[in-house]
Amino acid sequence: MKIFTCLITVFFCASLSAEPLGDEWGTAEREAEFYRITEIPVSTPHYIEAGCFATLPDGRVAIGTRRGDIFLVEGLSEEHPEPRYHKFAAGMDELLGLAYRDGAFLATHATELTRISDQNGDGRADRFETVNDSWGFGTYHEFALGSKPDRDGNTWVALGLSKSYHSSELFRGWALKITPDGKAIPVCSGIRSPLGVGDNGHGTMIYAESQGPWNGSCSLKHLKPGGFMGHPISFNWYESAPNMGPKPIEPNTPSRLEIERKRVKELVPYAVVFPFRRMGRSISGFVVDQTDGKFGPFAGQIFIGDYTLSIMMRATMEEVNGVWQGACYPFREGLSTGILNCHFTPGGQLLTGGTNRGWPVRGAKSNVLERIDWTGKTPFELKEINAQPEGFALTFTKSVNPALASDPENYRLQTFTHVYQQGYGSPEVDQTTPTVKKAEVSDDGLTVKLQIEGLVQGHVHDFDIGALRSAIGEEPLHRSAYYTLNEIPK
Repeated sequence: MKIFTCLITVFFCASLSAEPLGDEWGTAEREAEFYRITEIPVSTPHYIEAGCFATLPDGRVAIGTRRGDIFLVEGLSEEHPEPRYHKFAAGMDELLGLAYRDGAFLATHATELTRISDQNGDGRADRFETVNDSWGFGTYHEFALGSKPDRDGNTWVALGLSKSYHSSELFRGWALKITPDGKAIPVCSGIRSPLGVGDNGHGTMIYAESQGPWNGSCSLKHLKPGGFMGHPISFNWYESAPNMGPKPIEPNTPSRLEIERKRVKELVPYAVVFPFRRMGRSISGFVVDQTDGKFGPFAGQIFIGDYTLSIMMRATMEEVNGVWQGACYPFREGLSTGILNCHFTPGGQLLTGGTNRGWPVRGAKSNVLERIDWTGKTPFELKEINAQPEGFALTFTKSVNPALASDPENYRLQTFTHVYQQGYGSPEVDQTTPTVKKAEVSDDGLTVKLQIEGLVQGHVHDFDIGALRSAIGEEPLHRSAYYTLNEIPK
């Protein structure tokens, strides 16, 4: 998330509110044919600013809110939802992580990880136990994001800085791993302003980072144990984390991330860069599609929101030469509030929620929950990009027209990177234009292997597939995708 002065906030809010909700990629009308947005009624007097979600064993969905409440909700998967809300707990601050385990909630909020349970069975929380509070808290900007338990039962907590340029309280700008018995293990430094943390679908923990100082654009980053995420202001806490060893050397500014990760051995590159504005301004909470096909053709992929532009996007990740990297893709625009988080309902629909206060936001409605339903129709989309030693493999949701897809002239490819610097954000720089030399279509028409001259390690590779068509003549629903090439496969 990005913090602005009041004057700048007013200016941006006014400019964003003048934009049509469905006008980010210009595809909202076509998207609705495949993925329909349904508004979920919120009954009076309840007020929902959803920051996190969890599904209970009985199928109810728990919603944690910015205002510190936990609601238990029934009926979210119904075709025409008339949900029933029950306030289970209150009194916390900025709930941005929620899980249900062994009969209790694990709630991550600004000051601690709390275990919350109902001991007398009356349907309301009556026991609040501090699992861990090994971090400091002093200002409104110091968010704490909590994951679902990992495979070993640990909760990963990503801690926002004390404003963009400061780490005034203990471990601000760090990620901690909280064990089931409540022990805190520092695992990464260098975080700026996270808004989402969890498993990437491959058993690896990642988080969503916002554009700002030392971050040219928003990105997904690998929380590599012992790693440095890029913002050195939090180096002052290495003395409190002896398991991490000595603090890294300071990165140079201005520079390039690809240059600095050769100097600073702990520096972890962005796994997936989301080009600013084209793919969000403040990416947020994410969830992996584990619905067994109930949500369409993107099983196993990451769905991630954006707060400022009120959109949902997709991402895929792969490990190449021991480094995580991958691509992001447009998915659905036209949501009505600033997306803080998302969650799959028991029925396999994508539930979204958030807030409209504090930062500029296109979807200006308050007290809104929305659900994205797959209509059963499959769009013609670029499903996934994978790096190859001499180029990329592009996989589609439907068979391509082989004549068009085998013509290298039908692919537009550019690359760029960002300035790695202490200043806020960065323009796109060092642009190049690689050449597609050969396009080889698989027998089933679902995959095209591109042989490319001019791959650039460390650059975002910007694909335009607008000239392609499916085997039955359909245009791509979205024509753009962006792959972050940290490593070229050996």
